[in-house]
Amino acid sequence: MLEFLLALDRYLLLKINSWHNPWWDTVMFFLTDGRAWLPLFLLLTGWMAYKLKWQTLVVLFYVGLVILLADRLSAGLLKPWVGRLRPTHEPGLEDLLHIVNGYRGGLYSFVSSHAANAFGIATFLWLVLRHHIKWVWVMFVWAAVFSYTRIYLGVHYPSDIVAGALSGMIIAWLVYRLARLPRSLVRIRFLK
Repeated sequence: MLEFLLALDRYLLLKINSWHNPWWDTVMFFLTDGRAWLPLFLLLTGWMAYKLKWQTLVVLFYVGLVILLADRLSAGLLKPWVGRLRPTHEPGLEDLLHIVNGYRGGLYSFVSSHAANAFGIATFLWLVLRHHIKWVWVMFVWAAVFSYTRIYLGVHYPSDIVAGALSGMIIAWLVYRLARLPRSLVRIRFLK
């Protein structure tokens, strides 16, 4: 069964990575950089400030905590512990992948830090803001596109993305539960 899943993972990676052309290469390379999404985050932060006033700072504090925990779990613990090479560093795949701008990423791939952080942010913001900012679901679209770029560029297997997304969502849910505790050091006041 494990061999089948690994073969499926490899097949999906190669299939998605093969859908390349110069225009998409430019777009995906741009979108994989977190700075490309700055306008979205500025819009959301401005909208939060308008709706939530000073509580925006508390929400941002917890978003920072989600990022810190998701990143430490993915990059600091799981990647070195599992030791799964990125597809771009895998000897059997290097010649089969389309590499964009020479970008190969770090050595290890499981789990995707991009996916863990993105889905952690999206989940936390949705849990906190869904009753205040109706369009906050767009953050899941951002997380999916942001994560997809990693497969397109050949630096992550699909399972790296799925596992990263799940770990980020779990961390976000745990941080959300923490933010709701009545005796939380920093409590989001509008949460019930």
